[in-house]
Amino acid sequence: MDAAVAFRGIVASVLSVLLLLSSGCGAKEPELNHVTCGSLVKLLNTRHNVRLHSHDVKYGSGSGQQSVTGVETAEDANSYWQIRGKPDRPCQRGSPIKCGQAVRITHMKTGRNLHSHHFSSPLSNNQEVSAFGENGQGDDLDVWTVQCDGVLWERDEAVRFKHVGTEVFLSVTGEQYGHPIRGQREVHGMSSPTQHSWWRTMEGVFIQPSMEPLRHDEL
Repeated sequence: MDAAVAFRGIVASVLSVLLLLSSGCGAKEPELNHVTCGSLVKLLNTRHNVRLHSHDVKYGSGSGQQSVTGVETAEDANSYWQIRGKPDRPCQRGSPIKCGQAVRITHMKTGRNLHSHHFSSPLSNNQEVSAFGENGQGDDLDVWTVQCDGVLWERDEAVRFKHVGTEVFLSVTGEQYGHPIRGQREVHGMSSPTQHSWWRTMEGVFIQPSMEPLRHDEL
């Protein structure tokens, strides 16, 4: 099956599940203690109380790729991200993500992966973080490791994301954009882990092995 068609089908399936859960028409998922492969989540920066966000707005400097920001609102559908395996090491659908595991974090609405590279971020001059690729396919700079204290990524714990290619940490330090994304916070990479680099899962659908919306093991 063509990768673009497959990815669009997967997103449509996940959206259907979200609509069923929000409307009360579908069965509620059992409580899961861990973040799992294929889960669709919002990620909250615990220091600044903003959710990781993206949209089809390009940076006006640096790479010119799709921008990644932090937003205060909890309702924005552009803040959903899917947790996926590496291109060469797919994770099994519904399997718990391990501490230290390498993952891709794919923006649901645009199909681009959370990405970083050696460009300066536009406001703080830290390292730029962007969304890159098409239909979930990008390159080796889309890979992040999940840093947590135990064996598995717990849903309620704060974790850090370290970029494999450049070793920076996904962070927010409070700088705010003006037009056309006024009030949104800059998301960037920092060379050291700080209080600005803690993230926790919030709203979302946590996939378990028995759930059927996601038809592909890797996604």
